[in-house]
Amino acid sequence: MSSFWSIWVIAIFAITVVGVCWVLFANRRIELDEPLKDDEPRKTGHVSDGIEEYDNPLPAWWFNMFVITVVFSVIYVLLYPGLGNFPGFLGWTSTGQWQQQEAEADQRFAQLAARFEDLTIEELSLHPEAVKIGARLFGNNCAVCHGSDGGGAYGFPDLTDKDWLYGGSPEAIETSIRNGRRGAMPAWSGIIDDGQINQVTEYLFKLSGRDHVAGEAAAGEKVYATYCAACHGVDGGGNQALGAPDLSDAVWLYGRSPELIKASIRSGRQGVMPAQGEMLHAGKIRFLTAYVYGLSRQ
Repeated sequence: MSSFWSIWVIAIFAITVVGVCWVLFANRRIELDEPLKDDEPRKTGHVSDGIEEYDNPLPAWWFNMFVITVVFSVIYVLLYPGLGNFPGFLGWTSTGQWQQQEAEADQRFAQLAARFEDLTIEELSLHPEAVKIGARLFGNNCAVCHGSDGGGAYGFPDLTDKDWLYGGSPEAIETSIRNGRRGAMPAWSGIIDDGQINQVTEYLFKLSGRDHVAGEAAAGEKVYATYCAACHGVDGGGNQALGAPDLSDAVWLYGRSPELIKASIRSGRQGVMPAQGEMLHAGKIRFLTAYVYGLSRQ
């Protein structure tokens, strides 16, 4: 915050405090032009529909509570940040508190994780307590994309089956979680025409055991061999080193309808799995790996 806006905030606060105090103390009673007679009630002079407004003092409890809130607000902004760039005498910041709480949580987690450090990922995936820890981590960090049950969604892989773009071994899963993945399916529109796209689609139906037009599929096989086999393999089995999906099974990340498959070929697909290594330390990634590994083996 610049000095100007810092001074602006301080000035607004000071004016507000002084103003409300003046309203409270300067208007407690209205000054009368003539003295009151004995037992004559004080009135403000306001009359509405024949009803006169009395000038009674504020209830003591209400007045005292108002004064206390004003004093509390002044003390609060002196102790905690609130007056522009003034940090407060306590030096408290929300970032500092968050970092302290995070450090305390990491310390408690490290003590918990130490109990499982001798177990392999396969053993962790079968340990009930470790699975609960992994499930909580999954719910906090992965469920928004892959679903609370790991079942995936359109464009987000299903983690409960045995179809893995980059491999389903503990090492491959851990690498995916720690470093992330970036899939790139190039757009073939402009390189092959719509007729060839239709032919390749029919050939993919043939590879995956679906109903297809034999003549179109035969022509599509040649197009596939020229443009697709380098990544997806001659038999369409995919390539986990590249993240190229298996096209010979019934699993389709972006949908299995003819229109969606043609859209993938025509326009390409860009998938990103964000790296968690900078957000989760190694211990948490280990539990998360074990949980994801176990999802496809239930």
